Formats: sequence, C-alpha cells, structure tokens
Amino acid sequence: MLADKNAPNEKAWRQIEKMCLSTNASAIPVVPDSEGTEINPFSVDALAIFIFRVLHRANHPTSLLCLILKGNLDKSSPNAGCVLLMFYHLYEGKNRQEFESELIERFGSLVRMPLLKPERSPLPDSVRSIIEDGINLYKLHKKSKIGVYKRDICKRESEMGEAIEGYSTWKCRLYLNSIQVPFEFAVKEVLEQLRAIARAEYAAPTSEKRKLGSIVFGAVSLPVPEILGLLNDLAQKDPKVGDFLKDKSLKSCIQKAHLTLAHKRSHDVTAVAKYASFLDQRVPVELAALLFSEKLAALEAEPGSVEGEKVNSENQWPHVTVWTGEGVAVREANTLPQLLSQGKATRIDINPPVTITGNLEFF
Repeated sequence: MLADKNAPNEKAWRQIEKMCLSTNASAIPVVPDSEGTEINPFSVDALAIFIFRVLHRANHPTSLLCLILKGNLDKSSPNAGCVLLMFYHLYEGKNRQEFESELIERFGSLVRMPLLKPERSPLPDSVRSIIEDGINLYKLHKKSKIGVYKRDICKRESEMGEAIEGYSTWKCRLYLNSIQVPFEFAVKEVLEQLRAIARAEYAAPTSEKRKLGSIVFGAVSLPVPEILGLLNDLAQKDPKVGDFLKDKSLKSCIQKAHLTLAHKRSHDVTAVAKYASFLDQRVPVELAALLFSEKLAALEAEPGSVEGEKVNSENQWPHVTVWTGEGVAVREANTLPQLLSQGKATRIDINPPVTITGNLEFF
C-alpha cells in the first residue's frame, strides 16, 4: 500500500500508477482536509497554514521539489511563498468535490488528513487580503507571456511572509496554531482511515462517487450474515478450514462483502457502464470453493442471470474476498489461483455449491 500526500499533479499521479502496477501495490492519495472555495479545493485559511508551516520549519528533508528549487522548502528558501502559490494554482478551476472525485475515480479511495478546526475564528483581514492579492497576482503572471508581474509577485511574496510573521508575531502564532487540529490527532485519523482501506471498509460518499460520472467499479453486494454462515458451515465440515479460521475474527474482517464485476482501473469505463441495465437488480451468485493462503482468503464466485440474461464478471477469477492479513491490499486476492498453482494456497470445494443473492450496485 502506497500512501502519499506530496504528489501534486497528474504527472506525479501517472508515475505513482506505474510504480503500483510494477509492484502490485495500491496507491492511496492523502490530502489535507479543507472546505475549499468555488474554484479551488483548498481555502485561503488552509493556504495560510501551509505558508505558516513552511516559514517555521528548518532543514526540511530533500525532495524532488527541493532539487528543482535548488534548496529546501523551509524558512531558508528565498521564494517559499511563490512556490506555495504555484501549487495552489495547480488546482485552480476545481472545487473540493470535483478534486476529490477525480482522485477517487483514479485511485479508488482517498484519505483526508485533518487540518483546520471546524469551529475557528476568521482569518485576520490583514493576512487574508495579502494572500488573496498574491493569488490574484500569480494568476495574472501565469496569463502573461512576458512575466511582467514577476516583480510584483516577489514584492507580494515578501509581504505575505511579513503579514503572517508580523501580525504581532506572537499573536499570529497563537492564532494560526489555535485553528489547526493537533498533529497527533491528524496522524491518528490518517492511520485509522488507512486501516479501514486495508480492511476493505472504505466507501466513498455517494455525492463524491457519482460526481462527474466518477463511478469506480460495479459489483454484486452480498449479505454478510449469509457469507459468515457459509464459512462457519465449512469450518465445521472441514478441519483445514476450521484450523485456518479459528484465530481470525471474521465478523470484524467482513464488514461488507461483494463480487466485483468490473473496475475502471483494471478494465475501462465502458466495461463498468455496461452493467447499468442491471443496476439495483437482484443477482444470484454461486459460491463453489474457498481458496486461502497465509495472508488471503476468498470464495470463488460466479454471477447468475437476471430475467434470463447472464451477468458476467470481467475479472479473470471472479471471487468474494473474505479475509486479508494486516497490511495486505484486498486486490491481492486476485493472486490466489496463482498461489494455488505454486502450492502456496489451499482450495476447498463447496459441494454442492451455495447460491447467495445480492444487489448489483455501482461504487
């Protein structure tokens, strides 16, 4: 699992996608939470915090950005404010919902890192006006082909730093520190969200999933109690299954159960969209075997028909994941047939196969 909060644009996103494809990792974007504006996913308050943090850190670890700047992005950087304005401008034209929808569509999930306290006093006018002037000047600079606003931006950048530093320095620090959530709380929240994704408990809010048509995958959702009942029956009938399941809390592992039919990343938009005619229909799913390894377990599955029309899965091995070891991505269950052929997994046939019916949904 690769979680990153410093990949700023589509070029970086493509590089991460290539890394994940070559390593079978799952990419998870981590973004600072913010209400944003109508044309930017980050509010001016959030930008003020970003500038404040940069101006108060020293010896920041070297990164690709630092190499480009030929220095560190910290209080020693001569143009830190301009760099932050550049990053802020990267997302111009997208509100928060559109920004998150694009990331969820691309990577399948998203982690929000808490940043600002919901109940907070307004940003001081002197600080807000300077930052907004800097944003507007940067927009003019980007539109200009000859960079006539560069001197003004440098001047405004200096004023931004002075405004944030100089708003009666001690008073500014007290204010900007008071509107941020504690760092320890932010870390805890991020880790909890990452664990939820690793346990396949993540579900994007409906408004975000469907914004701009950003449906990620189609699947048949199956009732968890029936899946648990089937596994308990198998454990009683087969000692191998019993030994495998005895130290696993399946109730906490299986919060949701589904048979994925097509995923936008693995297949394409058309492959997912073709299930629209079956949306919200009841689909029978035949479960024929349990495959498990040291870190994975899944039920081999085959979707049935709706009103005489067969529902087929685009997956090479249709299955319902029922357990993954800590830190193992759910998508790794796709490798179980290969692990079986290598002698690294066990197959227990369900004889006769069991049919469980669920609803076809888009996620």
